[in-house]
Amino acid sequence: MHNFIINASIQIIPVVLDKHPYEWVDEAIAIIQQSGIKYEVGPFATVLEGKYDEVMKVIGDVNEHLYSRGCAEWISNLQIQIRSQGDISGDEKTEKFK
Repeated sequence: MHNFIINASIQIIPVVLDKHPYEWVDEAIAIIQQSGIKYEVGPFATVLEGKYDEVMKVIGDVNEHLYSRGCAEWISNLQIQIRSQGDISGDEKTEKFK
């Protein structure tokens, strides 16, 4: 894939009863925070921004973390926006509303 900036959102929905689902979500967000990638936590999903390979690595790291920590089941909802000839930023899409 190219080296332009992309946007992605990830929503983790734990399907578990072992602990409150927010605890699993908090762990997923901690992985994103530790990645160093630009992100914004929202009430339903977290938006990531970076080069394609970086963003996809963080998404993989989140899922691998949940697996390695013993989360029994979860849904990862993803949305990815890619522009083939240049960067796409979250600010570009939302600045007129701020």
